[in-house]
Amino acid sequence: MPRPGPASSPCPEVTGITHDSRAARPGDLYAALPGSRFHGADFAVQAVDRGAVAVLTDPAGAALAAADVPVLVVDDPRAVMGELAAAIYDRPGDDLLQIGVTGTSGKTTTAYLLEGGLRAGGRLTGLVGTVETRVADERWGSERTTPEATDLQALFAAARERGVGAVAMEVSSHALVLGRVDGVVFDVAVFTNLSPEHMEFHTDMEDYFRAKAQLFTPRRSRVGVVNLDDEYGRRLAAQATVPVVTYSAEGSTEADWRAQDVVLGPLGSTFRVVGPGVDAAASVPLPGGFNVANALAAVVALVTAGVPASQAITGVAQVPGVPGRLERVDAGQPFLAVVDYAHKTDAVESVLRTLRGVTKGALHVVVGCGGDRDPHKRGPMGAAAARLADTAVFTSDNPRSEDPLAILSAMLAGAAGVPAHERGAVLVDGDRAAAIATAVARARPGDTVLVAGKGHEQGQETAGVTRPFDDRQVLREAIEARCDRRAGAADPGDPHHGGARQVSGGPPPVPSGGHHRPPTEGGRAS
Repeated sequence: MPRPGPASSPCPEVTGITHDSRAARPGDLYAALPGSRFHGADFAVQAVDRGAVAVLTDPAGAALAAADVPVLVVDDPRAVMGELAAAIYDRPGDDLLQIGVTGTSGKTTTAYLLEGGLRAGGRLTGLVGTVETRVADERWGSERTTPEATDLQALFAAARERGVGAVAMEVSSHALVLGRVDGVVFDVAVFTNLSPEHMEFHTDMEDYFRAKAQLFTPRRSRVGVVNLDDEYGRRLAAQATVPVVTYSAEGSTEADWRAQDVVLGPLGSTFRVVGPGVDAAASVPLPGGFNVANALAAVVALVTAGVPASQAITGVAQVPGVPGRLERVDAGQPFLAVVDYAHKTDAVESVLRTLRGVTKGALHVVVGCGGDRDPHKRGPMGAAAARLADTAVFTSDNPRSEDPLAILSAMLAGAAGVPAHERGAVLVDGDRAAAIATAVARARPGDTVLVAGKGHEQGQETAGVTRPFDDRQVLREAIEARCDRRAGAADPGDPHHGGARQVSGGPPPVPSGGHHRPPTEGGRAS
């Protein structure tokens, strides 16, 4: 219910909405939300000083908001914030073709591929996701995968004003649970896959699945595009309450759309898209079978949204790459160097198997696990890296508030569970830059160096402090430094010359033109 302002105050005109008091502008409604440490109402005066003309909050916040403006009180302000934001901005999403992507892996890549297909038709587009936000030709870094409802609706309004006709965006489980996409009805919703992640937020996998499944209801979308190769995708296809179109990169004839004649290559893949009335050659400029699945999902979603199949296929094929997703770093070195965002066990396994298939020599991986997130995955990730790479260098990712050594210890425990004859060399260096230099120093012609976990991120958070750190830049500098070292100088990556400490047995550095052990069903052959 409203708490009126001063008697002399006229009914204010609301022209915007924000949940951040620091971002308040004249004419805004300030949504004061409860937080874990502070209540947003504690900052109502600051928002009003910046021009906010009213406050939306809960009963607890009403007692704290000492601002001389109208205060609107509801039991759960977050639950109404999205719809309210959409109304304040005159429902801008209604004028945009909106395609949302959810799932554990592949959201970012699929969103980029979708945006490429939309752009191929000559229209102005928007992109919202983990790496960046784009409106036409303007871009900026993203703070989270899916913005808060207030920011999202303002973004849509700005897109509409600038002539944007379509938006591709990632939709996280947090966004669905916390109402960040309230007020949005996607024209097409895409489901990629589901594997354990965010277990610090969700109680279990069923809770995680239920969160994702919200997107495939009439409140959130008009039609769904669902991966039938994933067990959770099959469940979703059976229980979604909106019409569903299915796809299968594995070629299942049960799917509406499928990929056939798949040819995987070191720089990308080709395949045929087969679906209702369509049988056409397609390609994706990213390696790996999982990127064939991402490309197929994008093509199917685009066609479902009304984009001609030829335009969708051409647009997807023309996407130059995705920041931090199997992104190559080329400084003239005689080996492949890539950075990837893989930070879950399934993703690490998938990218290592993909790179193994295109690597003539040895495979070296630098990997860590984030602090304050999913501690259960640390052992399995360590095991996967130790089993599938010739050299696994364990290092810090974003330790956040945790002890980096404790995280590394959990990863080592996982690696120790891999039988010695299936395990590569395991080294440890908590300094991420030094760990990357170690992997680069071990690489020989024909090898591959993968730096996994942080991808596009440009900072590393430790003990509450975020310092600049870009895996791509650090990897390039390590390669350049190696090239610049004088012939015959000691190799700092060699465990016999200091640097990282080798903590398990494994193959010695592979000589130039050397060999690698081929993978078997259970890992690498003995």
